[in-house]
Amino acid sequence: MTIFASVAAFETALADLRRPDPQAEDAARERQAVLTKPAGSLGRLEEIAVFFAGWQGEARPQIERARAAIFAGNHGVTIHGVSAFPASVTVQMVANFESGGAAINALAGASGLELKIVALDLDRPTADFTVAPAMSEGECLDALNAGADAVTDDLDLIAVGEMGIGNSTAAAALCARSFGGGGASWVGPGTGVDRDGIARKTDVIARALAFHADAPASAFETLSRVGGRETAAIAGAVIRARQLGIPVVLDGFISCSAVAPLAADNPAITDHCIAGHCSAEPGHAGLLEKLGLSPLLSLGMRLGEGSGAAVATGVIRAALAAHDQMATFAEAEVSASL
Repeated sequence: MTIFASVAAFETALADLRRPDPQAEDAARERQAVLTKPAGSLGRLEEIAVFFAGWQGEARPQIERARAAIFAGNHGVTIHGVSAFPASVTVQMVANFESGGAAINALAGASGLELKIVALDLDRPTADFTVAPAMSEGECLDALNAGADAVTDDLDLIAVGEMGIGNSTAAAALCARSFGGGGASWVGPGTGVDRDGIARKTDVIARALAFHADAPASAFETLSRVGGRETAAIAGAVIRARQLGIPVVLDGFISCSAVAPLAADNPAITDHCIAGHCSAEPGHAGLLEKLGLSPLLSLGMRLGEGSGAAVATGVIRAALAAHDQMATFAEAEVSASL
């Protein structure tokens, strides 16, 4: 299905965002108020239950089918030595995902997530965005639609992740172009580059920002000029999930950077998103603040692959289980007064 047939269709979808059901949210809050616990004692777990109620339109939301969608792409900007690994590793890791040997395979299984791997033209890296747009209009639309296609209307939750050597540089460029601050505000070690590698990444981003300075600052232009196929796909998945009312669990810095251009155009795009964790990549905490998201977890992770989002899904399942399965004060014949 082609959700984004044109740039105009993409922009319309981003501007016209579905809202949660306030009556279902109120009903969930009312249930929380009579469960056998002190009010507010389950903290963020209570908020998660109300959040899911709003998007499912049910006072007692359930997760029957959940998916982790992992998008992979290669980047022309790696010619500048911005990664500790060669671009061939992207292909090798996708093969590892498909054979079941990666962290995301284990973590998705533990959290009850079906795993979908979407490899995007790995033999055709994006252009070097210091001298040209990373993707043409058509290439960016194709990537957005690949992301949208990974979201089906029978899902109750989708977690998004990525794989792509060089994509932490693209992520920093997306953030800088969306929220300002220049490359130095957003660059980190990524796959493990040293101080010289970080300096190269910062320089590359500065050159890219200068090259594209006169281009429009819209979400589509930012994604196509300094993004990657995998980050554009995540952006497409996030918008499509919003159209269908499906909550999204975001992974780390790179996954969240895909949302940065969208949020710069319409901050409400993150209303159906949960930040699974705060990664160890230096720019992630600041990015989450810009997106108005508070992470569920902070475990020092910086792997990508959707790994943090998968772990967070276990917490989300716990929140909904408590909300649905706990007895009320009346059912348990427990006094609600002190």
